[in-house]
Amino acid sequence: MRSIGNKNTILLGLGFQILQLAWYGFGSEPWMMWAAGAVAAMSSITFPAVSALVSRTADADQQGVVQGMITGIRGLCNGLGPALYGFIFYIFHVELKELPITGTDLGTNTSPQHHFEQNSIIPGPPFLFGACSVLLALLVALFIPEHTNLSLRSSSWRKHCGSHSHPHSTQAPGEAKEPLLQDTNV
Repeated sequence: MRSIGNKNTILLGLGFQILQLAWYGFGSEPWMMWAAGAVAAMSSITFPAVSALVSRTADADQQGVVQGMITGIRGLCNGLGPALYGFIFYIFHVELKELPITGTDLGTNTSPQHHFEQNSIIPGPPFLFGACSVLLALLVALFIPEHTNLSLRSSSWRKHCGSHSHPHSTQAPGEAKEPLLQDTNV
């Protein structure tokens, strides 16, 4: 993240995630699954990069809120993802059965069996659905601003809060509603 920046780290992680999910979606051999798992390890840089980016752009008093939102969304996806994947497997008639043990597995037969009977055209449709979803996330991530000016943002927030007062309020226009949240000279 130090060398290429938060935004580019997010884009790199999402790129690895698209590659990993597409590989799982089209892979048909056991070695492909292991190789896609290595790519999955590279895609794990996305979540820390998103957390760091949000931490840099959020105000100090809002850190817990934004980090909690990110963690909550991640937890929701971790809970709903397997259910959605199972439903997509069902729609595409992909059977999730263990392969029967053959003589090859026991070492009694010397001719390896490489081709398995499969009912679907695509081995992993949910993974391709995931790759398309990550592609949308990548397109959204392209619009993340490179640099944010925190001092400009916080001063414009103060101007926005101070200039708008309710017409029926007994408070003076320049007076803050929450005195403990104001900057004080100590």
